Amino acid sequence: MGTEQTDLHELLRSLRVWDPAVTALPPFDPATAPGDPLALFTRWFAEAVAAGQSEPHTVSLATADAEGLPDVRVVMLHGADEDGWSFATHAGSRKGRHLAARPYAALVFYWPVLGRQVRVRGPVGVAPAEEARADLHARSAGALAAALTGRQSEELGSPAELARASEAARERAGREPDAPVPSWTLYRLRPDEVEFFQGDARRRHVRLSYRRAEDAEDGWRTRLLWP
Repeated sequence: MGTEQTDLHELLRSLRVWDPAVTALPPFDPATAPGDPLALFTRWFAEAVAAGQSEPHTVSLATADAEGLPDVRVVMLHGADEDGWSFATHAGSRKGRHLAARPYAALVFYWPVLGRQVRVRGPVGVAPAEEARADLHARSAGALAAALTGRQSEELGSPAELARASEAARERAGREPDAPVPSWTLYRLRPDEVEFFQGDARRRHVRLSYRRAEDAEDGWRTRLLWP
């Protein structure tokens, strides 16, 4: 084993999970959970914000390509309501192409300050174009400039090429705050399953899974899972 690998392993062994100096593990009684996972997600998200979790709205998004090979990256949550959990990207990006070929995905939020995870998975649909435009233009000028730069996931010739395109996009965003970005797409994941994980210092973690009932009128069914 090389020196660098040895150093990596030693570093990994030195790390702690949920260091009590920075992490609080609140109790979670699944018997008190609401019947709808969106209500519990909203509560947990607010508690993560209140606890000082950095960037609690970032979420890992997993997709698969046309051959079924998985991929994952971190994106930003744009909203969560009865229509689903929302995120956005260019339709021609790698994740956009994946979702066109296989419109099903999974999300995982991790809030280590509270030892919590939320996992969401289900089919993904595309929101109407006017909603995507409204979502983009409600964000910062920097976000608009990044969207206008475009070409996400394409091969880049050089950093200088990116700098030129980015600067041109920033100038346009300043001139045209309502500039259209036709490829910008708002996606909504409508969950079939949502799992809430609460860490426990004794490793008696609580895992509460919501599954959508086959009959929509029946709402959600819940079950506990072994940690």
